[in-house]
Amino acid sequence: MIFTETPLKGAFLIDLEKRGDERGFFARAFCAKEFAAHGLATHFVQVNNSLSATKGTLRGMHYQLAPKAETKLVRCIRGALFDVILDLRRGSPTFGRSFGAELTADNRRMMYVPKGFAHGFITLSDATEAFYLVDEFYAPEFERGVRWNDPKFNIQWPIQPVVISDKDRAHRDFDPAWHLGEAS
Repeated sequence: MIFTETPLKGAFLIDLEKRGDERGFFARAFCAKEFAAHGLATHFVQVNNSLSATKGTLRGMHYQLAPKAETKLVRCIRGALFDVILDLRRGSPTFGRSFGAELTADNRRMMYVPKGFAHGFITLSDATEAFYLVDEFYAPEFERGVRWNDPKFNIQWPIQPVVISDKDRAHRDFDPAWHLGEAS
């Protein structure tokens, strides 16, 4: 695997290192030793799969508060999506900055999303399917979300969304007391 750190420290794009011949190719999509060598999570407890029927479907920006904060390893297995991460780590020099990359079934690229980041994506084609590993069990009482177009963050999406869930549309403007679990 080829690990490329994003401008947001601790977050990586991971490309497969393909070994091919006339049959096709072989590549590792996960290796605990290689992940550990880069200081990344190696124990995942849940695998999630989402299908978005329509191009322009936006999902996000989701995360969970500590002690149930999640690390995610995201890959597009059908279609194409623009994957976005937002640094919400207290005291981080890149707090409030986002980074996005195109993940497609063809490029097989993965996004490594560390704890303390919000995550979301918009589909770039119909029938797009995402598959991701998570290192913490879903805990609804620790769930939070940042609205996709919150002016505080000015996330640059490549297309306008056409489908957004009511839940994602209703995320409130950023408020540290609620979004980060801080006392007001």
